[in-house]
Amino acid sequence: MSKSIIYEQFEEAMEQAPDQTAIVEDRRTLTYEQLDCRIRTIAGKFPSQADFIGIATDHGADQIASIFAVLKTGAAYVPAEPDFPEERIRFMMKESGVGFIITQQKYQEKLDGFPLLFLEDIRETESTPTEGCAAEQESLAYVLYTSGSTGVPKGVCVTNANVCHYVRAFQQEFHPEAGDIMLQYSVCSFDIFVEEVFTTLLSGAALAIPGGRARADIVSLMEFVRERKVTIISGFPYLLMEMNGLEKIPASLRLLISGGDILRESYVNHLLPQVTVYNTYGPSETTVCCSYFCCNGQKALDDGAYPVGKAVPGTRMELLDEQMKPVPAGSVGEICIAGDGVSKGYLDKSKNEMFVTGADGKPFYRSGDLGRLLPDGNLAFLHRRDSQVMILGKRVEPEEVENVLCDCEEVQTAVVCPCTDEQGLSYLTAYVVPGETKFVLSDVKKKLSRYLTSFMIPEFFVLVDHIPLTPNGKPDLKSLPLVLKEGDC
Repeated sequence: MSKSIIYEQFEEAMEQAPDQTAIVEDRRTLTYEQLDCRIRTIAGKFPSQADFIGIATDHGADQIASIFAVLKTGAAYVPAEPDFPEERIRFMMKESGVGFIITQQKYQEKLDGFPLLFLEDIRETESTPTEGCAAEQESLAYVLYTSGSTGVPKGVCVTNANVCHYVRAFQQEFHPEAGDIMLQYSVCSFDIFVEEVFTTLLSGAALAIPGGRARADIVSLMEFVRERKVTIISGFPYLLMEMNGLEKIPASLRLLISGGDILRESYVNHLLPQVTVYNTYGPSETTVCCSYFCCNGQKALDDGAYPVGKAVPGTRMELLDEQMKPVPAGSVGEICIAGDGVSKGYLDKSKNEMFVTGADGKPFYRSGDLGRLLPDGNLAFLHRRDSQVMILGKRVEPEEVENVLCDCEEVQTAVVCPCTDEQGLSYLTAYVVPGETKFVLSDVKKKLSRYLTSFMIPEFFVLVDHIPLTPNGKPDLKSLPLVLKEGDC
């Protein structure tokens, strides 16, 4: 595909097979032509031109149609799960300056103060506009917010060209086509959602979107997969780990893709004889994935984790030292990424210090991740250079959690430490020196939930008289008591 505009590629897929299934839900199925009709109808009801448009809806065909409607007009969408903390949603929408938010009436109170466009008010029978796509290759496609060390989330600005680059890379490796059905399971604010939606609908394949009942547990989810004949699942390692514990997975599945965190052999050892399994790697700042590794027939590393593989087409990955020079073969270096997936940086340009111009004049991104090149040319991810951790496959900056916690009147000071359980999965422990106001954990957690998503709230809270310091005046984390947590499997 030569086009680098998302909506034009979708139109191309629609024109080639208008009657091909695009979306499968619990109670209805939409063809490409029907989905495009809904896209045009929603776009035709936009109250004004806008550079950024918020989306806070339940998962389903209308959510997908809303995203494509935004892209058709040349705007960028700012996604938020409706159950996100209210203050977090407000920050995201205010910083990006959304012209309005596409939502549903039941979320009106939570989004009070913003101009709202309700999906219920857009009837299926209304006439649809036929104007062409207003986007260009370098038009922003979305702003995706990640955890930020300064105490507030950072908005990553990704272009149409960035997304279309990734779709091409995915197509070359995994060959999605008509007849393939991708499970849409991820939250809308994470890269896996981008992979699910765009690699599918720009390739003529279909999305299967489970309802709440099917999401209740792994058995119900797999029943949905079986009934809808899903062929591809992209998800966090923990989803694969749950599937690994089942006696058998649905026979329709041909491909499982793991991303967002370390994939260990123990998570997939029963899956490997049944299906093709890939491990992937890539920060949001470089558009979904930078590298792929097929686990079938391969051995895990000595620590039980799989490599993250080799760079996808159109991407270059280098291991550099602190002076931004290549490290010797086999040595540890920071993973730095260049190529067509490197985004425009953060909405707040003052935070763009990790986006650097290389000797060739092209931008690259310093990931903050440490890696090592293996003799076979595959890359091994080691760990973060800083304290950032992955919890339930999502990036968390302990400093952001710490800053919010210290804003509570019940807290004099606190530190938030990342720890790992017996399975190597991360969790957070908060060490708190109480303030003059009585410390009631339920009240503190309630306050945290206004600003932090549930996976960012520490699992354990330890009250201490003081925070021990090193001779340099920094918190002495080694002197704090370690709260042990058993693995979940």
